[in-house]
Amino acid sequence: MILEAVMLQVKQGMEGEYEEAFYNASKIISSMKGYISHELQRCMEVKGKYLLLVKWESLEDHTVGFRQSVEYQTWKEQLHHFYDPFPIVEHFESVNLS
Repeated sequence: MILEAVMLQVKQGMEGEYEEAFYNASKIISSMKGYISHELQRCMEVKGKYLLLVKWESLEDHTVGFRQSVEYQTWKEQLHHFYDPFPIVEHFESVNLS
C-alpha cells in the first residue's frame, strides 16, 4: 500500500464550490483499480488550504492506472482550475518500526 499526499491551495473565495466539486469527483477516484480510500482535510489555520490523502494498492495504480486514464481527464476538468499554485503530489510508504 502507498499513500499519496497532496497539499492543495484553493483560490480565495472558491472553497465551498471546491468542496462540492471534490465530493462529486470522489466518485471518479473511488472507482479506479487499486484505489483503497481517500480523505480530504481542511486546514484550520490557513483558509483555502487542504490536505488530500489517497491510499492505493501500488504506485502504478496511481501514476499509470489513474493518471493515464480517461477518468483522470474528467477529474482534471472538475478540479484543477481551483488550484493556485498547482499542487505537488508525493507518495509515501510505511516504515517498519518493529
